[in-house]
Amino acid sequence: MSPTQIVVTVLVILVIAALAAVVVVAGRRRTLRQRFGPEYDHVVAEQDSRSAAERELRDRERRHAELQLVPLDPDSRARYAEAWEELQVRFVDSPAETLSQADELVTRLIAERGYPTGEFSDQIAHLSVEHARTLGHYRDAHEIQLRNAQGEASTEDLRQAVVHYRALFADLLGAEPVAARTPEQPDAAHDAPTR
Repeated sequence: MSPTQIVVTVLVILVIAALAAVVVVAGRRRTLRQRFGPEYDHVVAEQDSRSAAERELRDRERRHAELQLVPLDPDSRARYAEAWEELQVRFVDSPAETLSQADELVTRLIAERGYPTGEFSDQIAHLSVEHARTLGHYRDAHEIQLRNAQGEASTEDLRQAVVHYRALFADLLGAEPVAARTPEQPDAAHDAPTR
């Protein structure tokens, strides 16, 4: 083989290896995007680079695999669904208290399913692997809950927070066991729920 043929062969091998690497990276990226949905974009926006974000998401998958997640039995699911219905009814009379109860109920459900309930950021990381599509709702509800604790949330904000909590709650329960109505606004008629 001539030196020119050797150089061309090496270059062809390098190009093929580079193309294979690009295909592998693109496949991993596509898999992460499909699994994490909007959470993928959220993490990319938070991190210094796309590769750092993807490392974070793969780390979340690894930590999630170590969890001992438990499916809810039908009785437990029914109790949670009933508790949520009662919570929505109480919203009209005490929206701020209901928001706190919604947060507590979601936290209890998270814990019963086997997810850690320590720091909010850790909850988000663990939940993101299976419940990424509802994490935006959970973040929004948490933000309103924090504003409410400082006395800075309106009744409409509180209503929206309960709606946001409901999205994650229903996702954790599975199979849409919670009625799709939202809490009534205080100035609404008791028999006409706001949608």
